[in-house]
Amino acid sequence: MTVASPSNLYSDLDVHAELDVSLAKHTWFGIGGSADLLIHPQSIEALATLARRCRRDGIPLRVLGSGANLLVDDEGVDGVVVKLDAPAFKAVEFNASGLLERMRVFGGAQMEQLVQECARRGLRGIEQMAGIPASLGGAIRMNAGGKFGAIGDAVDAVAVIGLDGEMRVYSREELHFGYRETNLPAGIVAWASLRVSADDPVACRTRVKEYFAYKKSTQPMSASSAGCMFRNPTLANGSRESAGKLIDLAGLKGTRVGCAYVSSEHGNFIAVDDKAAAAGTARTADVRALVELIQETVESKHGVRIETEVVFWRRGERP
Repeated sequence: MTVASPSNLYSDLDVHAELDVSLAKHTWFGIGGSADLLIHPQSIEALATLARRCRRDGIPLRVLGSGANLLVDDEGVDGVVVKLDAPAFKAVEFNASGLLERMRVFGGAQMEQLVQECARRGLRGIEQMAGIPASLGGAIRMNAGGKFGAIGDAVDAVAVIGLDGEMRVYSREELHFGYRETNLPAGIVAWASLRVSADDPVACRTRVKEYFAYKKSTQPMSASSAGCMFRNPTLANGSRESAGKLIDLAGLKGTRVGCAYVSSEHGNFIAVDDKAAAAGTARTADVRALVELIQETVESKHGVRIETEVVFWRRGERP
């Protein structure tokens, strides 16, 4: 469904709306088509009303975070894309409810900045997110993390604006955080309460530097990619295997399809040729074709099907 600036959808709301906006500049891949309608809500109330109206009118609603885990189709996406980049959604309330061991972080806050600010303040609890690009909402939705832990380790409660426009708060006891998954219902993460504890600021900064250095030494962080493309699969014996290792053993490092290639540093990273991206000739279709080639080859050689961790947006598909 194409949205043609329906006045009854957002004109009376506190939002900033843009029509036919290229999403390439909003993703780490730097490729992909346009959003029919990109809306920047300025308040939680405006976001809730917008969600309610989209549901009423049967309009797809997608949330654009930092774009670090997203691949947009060359033909773009229909419906409404929401970006939580207004000050109301980037706020951080330290010592929430007067408690030192809590802070409230809103859905559009960037994890990189939050990690650094917590270290500066001597607050321990989220340093495991060092070097992981994401908005708070996106990180929670997929329980982002790595070798040193995941965001779910620190979550105390999450407030979600449902597709019906109603906000509900889910306590730690109601939440389940697994490997790159959570049981949160469909909707938009408005804010989360995170558990932290006081620590020596120097020790906090040292841990953050160590975690970031490890990530930098093991992953091609300067490449135009979305980080790890595939989830680590669970084998028949119940153990979890590294997708990057399976790709490497399949001899796929360096494999190229058009503008897309498998990193020679880390098999689970698909990157886009910077020159092609700069020239405007890079295509999402090349990345998708390479993904399918990798999946087929790994399954053929190892008998394991690896699934994507990166989110794909395509016109006509429901989010």
